[in-house]
Amino acid sequence: MEQKKKKPVVLYVFLGLYLLFVAVSFIINFEPGKTIFDHFTLFVVDMFKLFPAAFILVGLFMVWVDRGVVERYFGEYSGFRGHLLAILLACTTLYPFVVVLPMASDLYKKGAKLEIVLTYLGASAICRIPMTIFEATFLGIPFTIIRYAVSLPLIIVSSIVIGKLMKKKQAKMG
Repeated sequence: MEQKKKKPVVLYVFLGLYLLFVAVSFIINFEPGKTIFDHFTLFVVDMFKLFPAAFILVGLFMVWVDRGVVERYFGEYSGFRGHLLAILLACTTLYPFVVVLPMASDLYKKGAKLEIVLTYLGASAICRIPMTIFEATFLGIPFTIIRYAVSLPLIIVSSIVIGKLMKKKQAKMG
C-alpha cells in the first residue's frame, strides 16, 4: 500500500494569510503592512546574496578537509583541545546559523566526536567575530569577557553531558 506524503498545510495557510495581508495592505494603503513587506523582501534578497558564497565555502570544506585531519583535531582522542579548536572554528563563522548546520554535519560524518560537534554548534551561536566586535563596541570589553567566561565553560560542560547521554542512549538502542 502506497503511503501519501502529507502536505505542510499549516505552512500554506500562513503563507496565504501573509500574502492576503500584504495584498490588502497595498489596496487600502496600510503603511505597516507595506513596511512589513519591504523588510521581508529586503531580508530575502540579502539571504539570496549571502547563501551562495556560504554554501560554496561549506562545500569546499567538505571536499578539501580530509577525514584524518578532522579525526586528529576533533575526534575521539582530541580531548579538551578539540573543544578549544571547535570554539576557534566557530568564532570564524561569519554566516547565519543555517550555514553552521551543514558544517557540523560534515564534521560529525568525518569522525568528529559528538561532544565536540555540540560545542561547535553552541559556540557558533555565541562567539562569532562580528557579533563580538559589535557587542564590545556597545556594551564594553569587560561585559564581553564576562559573557565569554560564563558562556563558553557552560557550552563545553553541557556538550559533554549531552554527548555522554546520547552515547548511553545509542548503546541501549543498538
